[in-house]
Amino acid sequence: MLDITDGLRAWCAAQRDFALATIVAVSGSAPRGPGASLAVDDRGTALGSLSGGCVESAVHELCLDAIESGTGGVHRFGYSDDAFAVGLTCGGVLDVLVTPVRGHDPVRPVISSVLDAAADGTRAALARVVSGPPPQLGRALAVHADGTCEGGLGGGAALDRAAAARVRTLLLAGRTGTAELAAAGGLCGEPLTLLVESAAEPARLIVYGAIDFAAALTRIGAFLGHRVTVCDARPVFATPARFPDAHEVIVDWPHRHLAAQWDAGRLDTRTAVCVLTHDAKFDVPLLELALRLPLAYAGAMGSRRTHAERARRLREEGVPQAALDRLRSPLGLDLGGTTPEETALAIAAEFTAVRYGGSVLPLTGCRGPVRRTGTEVP
Repeated sequence: MLDITDGLRAWCAAQRDFALATIVAVSGSAPRGPGASLAVDDRGTALGSLSGGCVESAVHELCLDAIESGTGGVHRFGYSDDAFAVGLTCGGVLDVLVTPVRGHDPVRPVISSVLDAAADGTRAALARVVSGPPPQLGRALAVHADGTCEGGLGGGAALDRAAAARVRTLLLAGRTGTAELAAAGGLCGEPLTLLVESAAEPARLIVYGAIDFAAALTRIGAFLGHRVTVCDARPVFATPARFPDAHEVIVDWPHRHLAAQWDAGRLDTRTAVCVLTHDAKFDVPLLELALRLPLAYAGAMGSRRTHAERARRLREEGVPQAALDRLRSPLGLDLGGTTPEETALAIAAEFTAVRYGGSVLPLTGCRGPVRRTGTEVP
């Protein structure tokens, strides 16, 4: 749903009737993963996409039916090698939840709340029942980062409290996925499955060291959708003019900047930190801190000799071997390139693979799905 935020906000503001079709589960190979949505209004206008065209026409009809009847549900689309059949030629299976939003349905303000938060850049999550007692299917709960909630899952206050706790965990990690709990909110009773869609600020990429390689890394990081920060203690190099693609350019000692970001709650398990300074007085205190924090990625540029000396200094500062094993240095994948742009591509490829649990093997020789349609690894 969050991939079509702007259009859906306009429909909600205009009180337009529509149906929202969202992928809730994927098995095998499929173009898109859980959370991807197609919305259809009462005029037949469509927003978004589910499969790149394989099932869109059938889902469009399901949405129109849901708008008319007021009844939604979960529909499964599987593999088909028949050019005229409805199915996925890539061999996957999609489960799609269709939710009608009509008139003053109670789900409308819940969806609107999460859409508004996404547009404002604040954290919120939408949880919808995709499996469980029939009266609860499609019921929705909005959960905000401060713990406040809107809507309900139709099972009472205990269920909503239990769901909110589970949803908030996914929200604070910036993840979209499913959550399982009992229909009564406890550990027993009929199981309930929620699709949780998290609206969170973009994952951060912090580049320490205002050098030419940093400029290239900043460009590719912004292109990939990260919020990019460049930090260097030398004001003559750390200027916005040298890094026009960065969201912010900071003049500060790197370790002091990272500590302040952590204290301010601006780092999370999606954050990537790349150290390009090549200077022990900057690198060592910075990495000593970075390797103790629950970041997604910490890498440092340099030769193998530089890395060995850096690791020795870090051990002397008391950094345990388990933490040192998390350090990506020399950073980046072995793509064979040498230019700043090629090096930036190698670095970005590595922190992307770490974030999503990629194998970094050529797809030609892999047997698994071509696209990873699950959620980010914790």
